Amino acid sequence: MIGIVDYGIGNLRSVEKAFQKVGGNPFFAKSSREFSRAKALVLPGVGNFGDCVRALHASGMWEGVIEWIQSGRPLLGICVGYQMLFESSEEDRSVQGLGILKGKVIKFQGTALKIPQIGWNQVQFLKDSPLNKELHRGEYFYFVHSYYPVLEDPSSALFSTEYGISFISGIAQSNLFGVQFHPEKSQKAGLTLLKNYVEKYL
Repeated sequence: MIGIVDYGIGNLRSVEKAFQKVGGNPFFAKSSREFSRAKALVLPGVGNFGDCVRALHASGMWEGVIEWIQSGRPLLGICVGYQMLFESSEEDRSVQGLGILKGKVIKFQGTALKIPQIGWNQVQFLKDSPLNKELHRGEYFYFVHSYYPVLEDPSSALFSTEYGISFISGIAQSNLFGVQFHPEKSQKAGLTLLKNYVEKYL
């Protein structure tokens, strides 16, 4: 089963429906105790970084998520769920991220393009991964964001995207994955990525 971390923020129903389509047998995990039912977790997130951090703390699952990742079990972070894997964000300097990955989340600067980036953009592959099986280089995925992570360790970079500048739109480090785009809103390409996650870990 795929456990969707339900801390009250994120496109929970959209993520659930997408995993149902690819055979993920998803359920909403509302406490860390329920993680034991899952073979893999998904950490969604939309909106403000600080709001997501505070909501995950309030849910009582903050430490449970850290322990899950540190144990080597698989987790996929989506959008702000991806950003929270890092140490901090310019969007809200009053809170700290999960700190699993070294680096910080910064705002797009010095681009004539519209901020936030909303819509379809291409994703390039930086290395092979279970997530990009049967996907083509330059696939289009759906983005909604004004901030993006800057990695201290480039070895975990999985996807890159151009939007005024080149930024890391996805990471893979052992069984930990994160994507800035929304696979649940990215039609065939997004479903293929989620199917790959399911087939790898279920």
